[in-house]
Amino acid sequence: MSNVPETRYAKGTDGLVAYQVLGDGPMDLLYLSGASSQVDLRWDLPASAQFLKRLASFSRLILFDRRGTGASDRVALDALPTWEEWADDITVVLDAVVSDRAAIFAVLDAGPMGMLFAATNPDRTRALVLGNTAAKYVAGDGYLHGLAREEADAIVQAMEAGWGTEEFAAAVSPSTADDQRCLAWSAKYMRASATPRAVAAQYRSIFQADFRETLPLIRVPTLVLNRRSFAASADDGRFLADHIAGATFVELSGADSVFFSEDADLILDIVEEFLTGVRPSPEPDRVLATVLFTDLIDSTRRAAELGDREWRKLLDRHDELARSEIERHRGRVIKTTGDGTMATFDAPGRAIRCALALRTGILALGLEVRAGLHTGEVELRGDDIGGISVHTAARVGAIAGPGEVLVSRTVVDLVAGSPLVFSERGEHELKGMPGTWRLFAVDT
Repeated sequence: MSNVPETRYAKGTDGLVAYQVLGDGPMDLLYLSGASSQVDLRWDLPASAQFLKRLASFSRLILFDRRGTGASDRVALDALPTWEEWADDITVVLDAVVSDRAAIFAVLDAGPMGMLFAATNPDRTRALVLGNTAAKYVAGDGYLHGLAREEADAIVQAMEAGWGTEEFAAAVSPSTADDQRCLAWSAKYMRASATPRAVAAQYRSIFQADFRETLPLIRVPTLVLNRRSFAASADDGRFLADHIAGATFVELSGADSVFFSEDADLILDIVEEFLTGVRPSPEPDRVLATVLFTDLIDSTRRAAELGDREWRKLLDRHDELARSEIERHRGRVIKTTGDGTMATFDAPGRAIRCALALRTGILALGLEVRAGLHTGEVELRGDDIGGISVHTAARVGAIAGPGEVLVSRTVVDLVAGSPLVFSERGEHELKGMPGTWRLFAVDT
């Protein structure tokens, strides 16, 4: 991932704290994510990187790993810092980046750090955003929300047994359960954040803590975001908002622990409007783009020959190659289709060169691919696209032969004058498309 900020270290009283700074917006915004935090690996997953870059688009974004996590100094598991001491890491980092006053976006078990800092340092806290967190995680002592003690104990046991596995990643962010790349990244990210014993120790600590008395002391503008079905549920979020003066509560759908997955754009819109007072302008819902479809030849036969395990490994290599080449040619992966890829490009020449590079790279894996391209107006549907141009590109790809890169006449016209050479493949009917279409193969 390009434009990844440099990791630096701030020296605190009890150890080094790793931090990063990105953006040059008019306000400082500190983003905290608790025990699951590794500043360097955040950028390896496009969805996470896009989320952070959006925050940095209207702020100077500050990230750090609290002591005991990620790239920061480790702590003794039998003598964890108090939550007040962990909140002091915020002061250490703000001093290091010369920030007199910052907004704080604290999620999960970093929420109490944000609450404590805002309550004790109102002069250095511009605003507070709390996400998927709670004042008290376990029910009892007059707190009617939260987990039952047995549920909390089961979560700690599950962390010790499954932390750093794809199964655990799917459990805490169910909307990504079918996204193999996200699951692999999440498992790796957890392992790099903390060991199973370390994260279990930190969660035992927060499950024993009670931050309710802190809430009336928070006197800065506060936004609370909680997913409806996450462990720290919408009821926990409402309690926070009810006991922080003037706080706003927004209930989000789903059960994901992270905010860069389900409804990420909506969440970012809400946060940006809260912090800046301005709702971001909607992006255009239709743009001109070149759509690329690729499809592996004889994938069913090859899968039968190799068996499920080996075929899955080969598909993973194919997907990584496809993503790498598409990003290198400044395209955007829209989705993988099991044995192919759909991507968009803002220039047809780059799309063609990407298709040729993919054909060569995939051939080196012992596979053969066909590709189809068409340029036209596409509808933006969140992370997906639609419209006639998408269907046209898919139909062109379906006609292509093994190893062939087939394009529509529109693509040929748009790259006129380039070194690219084409051979006519005649007029074709495209299923569901009106009339006939003149198609061309890219010569190499």
